[in-house]
Amino acid sequence: MTGQQTFALAEAMTPPLEDGDMLAAIDLGSNSFHMIVARYTLGQVRIIDRLRETVRMAEGLDARGGLSPEVRQRALQCLSRFGQRIRDIPPQRVRALATNTVRKLAAPQAFLVPAETALGHAIEVISGREEARLIYLGVAHAQPPKPDQRRLVIDIGGGSTECIIGAGTRTLERESVQVGCIASTRRFFANGKLTKKRWREARVEVAAEFQQFASTYRALGWQEVVGASGTNKAIGEICAAMKLTKGAVTAEAMPLVRDRLLEAGHIDAIALPGLSDDRRPIIAGGILVLEAAFDVLGIERMQVSKAAMREGVLQDMLGRGGEDDPREASIEALIQRYGIDDAQATRVESTALRLFDQVARDWALDGDNLRMLAWAARVHELGLVIAHSQYHVHGAYVLEHSDIAGFSRQEQQFLAALVRCHRRKVPKSAFDALPERLLSAARRSAALLRLAVLLHRSHEAETIPQLDASAEGNHLRVRFSRRWLDSLPLLRADLDGEHQDIAALGITLDLGAD
Repeated sequence: MTGQQTFALAEAMTPPLEDGDMLAAIDLGSNSFHMIVARYTLGQVRIIDRLRETVRMAEGLDARGGLSPEVRQRALQCLSRFGQRIRDIPPQRVRALATNTVRKLAAPQAFLVPAETALGHAIEVISGREEARLIYLGVAHAQPPKPDQRRLVIDIGGGSTECIIGAGTRTLERESVQVGCIASTRRFFANGKLTKKRWREARVEVAAEFQQFASTYRALGWQEVVGASGTNKAIGEICAAMKLTKGAVTAEAMPLVRDRLLEAGHIDAIALPGLSDDRRPIIAGGILVLEAAFDVLGIERMQVSKAAMREGVLQDMLGRGGEDDPREASIEALIQRYGIDDAQATRVESTALRLFDQVARDWALDGDNLRMLAWAARVHELGLVIAHSQYHVHGAYVLEHSDIAGFSRQEQQFLAALVRCHRRKVPKSAFDALPERLLSAARRSAALLRLAVLLHRSHEAETIPQLDASAEGNHLRVRFSRRWLDSLPLLRADLDGEHQDIAALGITLDLGAD
């Protein structure tokens, strides 16, 4: 990262992990909420506690994106209990991620605000493909693949199923399809009846979801298949209890498990060996999805992993904020893909961080804000590949709606807001997607980026001899060299007009020359 790494910048950065530090990862899944607590020891994380509660968020989701009061209360009570367990762990050492059901909520903040209060920590919403990346990372660390071997990982959740091909700890293909054990059970067997005719019809519909990417996956190929999370584990245990395998799931075993399931005739009468009472109401949808995946992708055998997204989150936390932060690689990929002027981006970033350095303490900006500002500076011209007119709008749209590895939805929305507001007028709706806890930092970071972009509008490699900034409340004061400013009449005119535009961020700007 460029820029002057002086005291305020160093103070803003998250302290590196030390032996004995505690971390926690929370997965707000559509079926269960999971939490793992770990201790950082000798460069590795050692899990010391696991908590799991069946919340079944997907059961409370209606067609309009609402959440039933009963399920909402169940979720908040669970998060409150999780919060008690981790109340002594610093916020920067906790990551709580929400997945498919929260992604589908029409008004996610109506749930997330009380949920964050109950947990005592921020909750991030991630895309299906980011969920897939973290699932693969968790499995890869728990069961390291053989060198130069590709692996297919399948995770059947409550509301969605993730399919990933990877090599080592790196993903090559990631897909998330809207079929899961709860969603599919509700969709195809809402009345509880299990018939062969209905099963065939349902399998055709579910198979269509996998057929969208089957040819790409088959062409790339893999040497082994691993199933992650509770549904695959439960099916593996059924196979073992029926003496079909020793815990793996095979193409030969799946039809036998399905036929045994259909013998029940009704979900309430399911009596599959090895199946827990907790899993019985939703296992039909899980078996349906896995059978379709086996058929369409041509899977012969799948071993089962105990690891899942939560373990991947812990591993991801080790890299975040350091040299192995996956977001760094994603930003560099965006720069390459969209042909961004790297020299100009570096100039803007350096000046933005120079301003950040001087106001970070007074504006309560932290290491996360530092990174977001730096990344926004690097990609602020992304939209130029689409059109020069309104390029800040184009760039913001791409950043908000792309699948960017390592970033949560809120982080992408934060980046998009900064890029959207780095020039021209600031729209009233620019920050509407952000939770309340991020608004102040986003507006203040946007102000710093606006100034940095304005100061380098000429795209020339000139040095700004004096740039003194201070902040008090929402008042920003910046001083330049009078001789330097007098030599740039166009820049001076631009700065004179900036007071009104930046006021839309809720910030009063005081510019002057000494």
